[in-house]
Amino acid sequence: MKIFSEDIVKEACEHSHVADLTHATIGETLLVAQYLEKKTGIPFIRMDQGSPGLPVNKFGVEAEKAALDRGVGSQYPAASGVKELKDAAHEFVKAFINVDISARSCVPTTGSVAGSFGAFIATTQRIPGKNKVLFIDPGFPIQKSQLRILGIEWKEFDIYPYRGKKLRAKLEAQLKDGDVAAIVYSNPNNPAWICLEDSELQVIGELATKYDAVVMEDLAYFCMDYRHDLGHPYEPPYLPTVARYTDNYILLLSASKIFSYAGQRIALVCISDKLFDTYYPALQERYHDAGVFGSTFIAEILYMITSGCTASTQYGYAEMLRLSCEGKINFVEDTREYERRSKKMKEIFCRHGFKIVYDRDVTDTVGDGFFFTLGFPGMSGGQLAKELIHYGVSSISLDTTGSHQEGVRACTSRMRDELYTVLDERMKQFKEDHA
Repeated sequence: MKIFSEDIVKEACEHSHVADLTHATIGETLLVAQYLEKKTGIPFIRMDQGSPGLPVNKFGVEAEKAALDRGVGSQYPAASGVKELKDAAHEFVKAFINVDISARSCVPTTGSVAGSFGAFIATTQRIPGKNKVLFIDPGFPIQKSQLRILGIEWKEFDIYPYRGKKLRAKLEAQLKDGDVAAIVYSNPNNPAWICLEDSELQVIGELATKYDAVVMEDLAYFCMDYRHDLGHPYEPPYLPTVARYTDNYILLLSASKIFSYAGQRIALVCISDKLFDTYYPALQERYHDAGVFGSTFIAEILYMITSGCTASTQYGYAEMLRLSCEGKINFVEDTREYERRSKKMKEIFCRHGFKIVYDRDVTDTVGDGFFFTLGFPGMSGGQLAKELIHYGVSSISLDTTGSHQEGVRACTSRMRDELYTVLDERMKQFKEDHA
């Protein structure tokens, strides 16, 4: 028996102006869940929005307070970022990725969303005719929404059937026309939690160089592949990255998940030094500046979007990066709770007839972490997302992420200890009702 009737779910959709739950966005699903929870007092299992579910890093907070006490709030911060953060970013990348990016090429943005928005503009304007973005899906739906705003066209393919040796031919087929300006993916992946392996990153890097496409590598879940002993400064194993295989890259490093600092909206765009210094006549002609990628990106594009990042937040982020490099913050252990939650949640779902959709990387079973994917026999992803709402579980259909697989994305961040029994009972009923 469903917890929420057809009538009350319909009421929630009408109140929240959601036309179709089977294709609802994260925000729309969130509104429906919140309405039902408030209307009935029945708690939801919230697997919709990927918002951090751990306490904020106290070292960042204290550093921000100290910066405000010093009076930094009275002056505009430099568009390129405060020196302390840029220096700390350079060191952090060296410590945990073992890649050298100079401090000047590490640029703070108000979250990775602002970073990708600016990077989409810069990469698609640098060379005439290279004006499309290629998504290695599944991926973060908001990035495609950004391209809709900007009027930029994109290509996409679901990597599910193209892992390992199959990737090169598929990727080259997408790039051979020469119109792709940027290649985008997240690693670990939102929503599937798959991780591209070194052999795949090498293919992406080699083809990015061959076809002069800039790889935008979203590292929002930095070192959160808990299958490997990552996160020890200046010690292998280091984080896998495309930066070892091409100079055409931009790394997006957000503080939101690894330091649970989402409310402060701070991230870094770390640009390879070679790309940062590359001269593009098209940029010079458009912006009437020197036409150098890095300076145009900062002064002509990012500054027009946010006019720089909040000064105190930059000092907070700098302190967390610095302490991580010194081994005084172990951000991997701090976030490992997501791994524990994922294991418990997966066990409950799978025991009641669900399956993990993206279940493997090339050489290993997919890990446990911030996200996972679920399918149920005989249901499309949209049908499953809609049906789960009636059982007090909110998620999003994988087709909203560019996936061609049938299932939903589940986020572990909002799970609480007292809800595991509730989830078990509800999924037992779900299985009985859909035998």
